[in-house]
Amino acid sequence: MKDVKQRSPFRLTFVLAAVVLLLTSVLLIGCNDKNKNSAETTAPVTEPAPENTTPPDTPTDTEPIDPPAVDPPQYIAPLTGLPLDSESTQRPIAVMVNNFAAARPQSGLPNADVVWEVLAEGGITRLVAIFQSTTSTQPIGPIRSNRPYLIRIGEAYHAVLAHAGASQQGYDILQHQDKDYLDEISNAGAYFYRESFRKAPHNLYSNLEKLRAGAAKKKYADTVDIPAYPWSETGATSAGNDASEVEIHFLLKDYKLSYTYNEAMGLYERFINGKPHTDLTTEKQLTAANLVVIGAKHKTYDDYGRLEIDLESGGPAMLVQKGKKIDCTWERSSDGVIRIMKDGQELPFVPGQTYYHIVPMTPTIAGHVKLGI
Repeated sequence: MKDVKQRSPFRLTFVLAAVVLLLTSVLLIGCNDKNKNSAETTAPVTEPAPENTTPPDTPTDTEPIDPPAVDPPQYIAPLTGLPLDSESTQRPIAVMVNNFAAARPQSGLPNADVVWEVLAEGGITRLVAIFQSTTSTQPIGPIRSNRPYLIRIGEAYHAVLAHAGASQQGYDILQHQDKDYLDEISNAGAYFYRESFRKAPHNLYSNLEKLRAGAAKKKYADTVDIPAYPWSETGATSAGNDASEVEIHFLLKDYKLSYTYNEAMGLYERFINGKPHTDLTTEKQLTAANLVVIGAKHKTYDDYGRLEIDLESGGPAMLVQKGKKIDCTWERSSDGVIRIMKDGQELPFVPGQTYYHIVPMTPTIAGHVKLGI
C-alpha cells in the first residue's frame, strides 16, 4: 500500500489568496461600471438652441393680431345712441331753461340727451333740454316760461313740458290743445322749488324725480313712441370744411356763443363770450358730440318783442361733427321730428349729446356762423 502524500500548507495558502484576489477584482470592476453608468445617467444634457424660438401659436411681425371681438351693445339710448345696460323706455321731459346771464351757470344740462337753443324776446336765447335716458336726480334749472315754438320742439319728442308760465299764445296751445305740461304757476307748483342763492325769477328749479312724480300725479302717459335716429361713430362730415372753432351769433353782439373741438375727447367744448359755459353742480364745461345750426324765419308780433318762428317749412342747415362741417337741410318729417338731410338721405349723428341752434334767416344762415381752424 502506497503512502498518501500530504498537501503542502504553503500551496493551499497560495490558492486561497489567488481566489480572494480574483473576487476582489470582479467586485471593483462592477463598482466602476455602476459608477460610470450612474454618471452617464445624471449628467446634464446640453442641446443646441433651436433656430426659431417663437412658439408655433404666436403670431410673427408679419401676422397682425386681430383685436378681440366686441359685441355690440344690446341697448342704446334712443336720443344719444350711447350704450345702456337696460332698455330706456321712459317718457322724455322737456324743460325750458333760462339762459340769461344772471341764470348762468345752469344746472342739469350735462344730463340732457338733446339741447335746443332758440331766441326769446330781448335777443337772449332760451334752452329746451330734453331728458330721456338719464336717471339723475340732480337739480335742473333755472326754469323759465314757455312759448309756442318751444312747445313745438318739446312735443316732437312726445315729451311732458316743464316750465314756469307762458305767453298768452303759449297758454292757449297748452290749455286748449290737450298738451301734457307741468307749469309752476298754473298747475304743478308743488313739483318745483326756489333757491335762495339767486334772485327771482332766476332761481326756480326742479329735478326729474319731482317732474316724473308730477306727471304721474296728473296721469300723463309714462311711455310714448320715442323718435329714432341714425348713428355712426364716424359721423357724416368727413368730407366737409374744417370746423375746429365754431362761432354762432343770434342777435345780440355782446352775446357770442362758440365751440372748440377737443380732438382727444371727440367733443365740442362750449363757451359764452369767450368763457367756458359750465354746469353749476359739477363745475364741468358743457360739451356736445354734434352741433346743428338751423335757419328758420323769425317774426316779431308784439311790442314786447315776442317771436313767431317757423319750424314747419324746412330750410338750410349745417351739421358739425368731428372737427368738420357740411351744409345740409332740415325738414319736418311725418312723425313731427326735425330731420337733418342731404341729397334725400337723413344724416347720421355721432353717438353723444346733440345741441341744436335755431338762427334767423336774415340775411342768411351763413351770416350767423363763423368757422375757424
